[in-house]
Amino acid sequence: MLPFARVTIIGLGLIGSSIARAVRETMPTVRLTGHDASAEVREIARRLDLLDDVTDTAGAAVTDAELVILCVPVGAMGAVAAEIAADLPAEAIVSDVGSSKESVAKALREALPDAIVVPAHPVAGTEQSGPEAGFASLFHGRWCIVTPLADGDAVAAARVGEFWRRLGSNVETMAPDHHDRVLAITSHLPHLIAYTIVGTANDLAEVTESEVIKFSAGGFRDFTRIAASDPTMWRDVFLTNKEAVLEMLQRFSEDLSQLQRAIRWGDGDTLFEHFTQTRAIRRSIVDQGQDDAAADFGRKHD
Repeated sequence: MLPFARVTIIGLGLIGSSIARAVRETMPTVRLTGHDASAEVREIARRLDLLDDVTDTAGAAVTDAELVILCVPVGAMGAVAAEIAADLPAEAIVSDVGSSKESVAKALREALPDAIVVPAHPVAGTEQSGPEAGFASLFHGRWCIVTPLADGDAVAAARVGEFWRRLGSNVETMAPDHHDRVLAITSHLPHLIAYTIVGTANDLAEVTESEVIKFSAGGFRDFTRIAASDPTMWRDVFLTNKEAVLEMLQRFSEDLSQLQRAIRWGDGDTLFEHFTQTRAIRRSIVDQGQDDAAADFGRKHD
């Protein structure tokens, strides 16, 4: 039995359009309705035939929904939830795909005090954005973290988890605050570092104009890929998960200072030990199927 027969997606960018495509592929009998604040995006979604119906208002999209998934920047969650409040069926489950969870849970609870709310976070994505960037296999073998509220509906949380399993995800359950600390170090801080390194290179104008771009090696190239992610989304993530990010940033700064001292004093043993440990972590990620073990990260070369 399908977890839901009628699903509404609010926000039809990379994640929202990928959910639509994945539902079409894995649960073809589910009726899909969608809405995006951008009229241009709505027209693209119609042209691509991503959903059974694309509505011009968020309220119209949720009138008969069993599951509503908010695929908008985390800073917009509260406003979008308030927009659908009057039209939301009492039995509908409201979920989301945001990368920070405590702030989202609070915003949804305030805007929808009587609704069934089950926040979630599919840990998947690319640096691309927009409805044309989505693809059905985006969630295959990736984790989706379901973060039910302390007083939430356990059956509703189980249904949301089963929905993501049908899309190919591995599902984990965490408390919202624990999720935010984990993602601060595994996702948010790496993005902050990438934005900083690419920005620093750009500030070195006399180098960036030629050598940095021309001789970009794998490390810097991968940083530029991360730093190409959606600016609105990441601005909101850092502002809504600032306590956890600042905590991890402080720890990172302390570790960086230790490596700085080791380099200054020629302490090769410390450097070797540190690099050995981090190499083992990389191998564990590959062993768990979370990245490609092929040479050059699986990039194709002519």
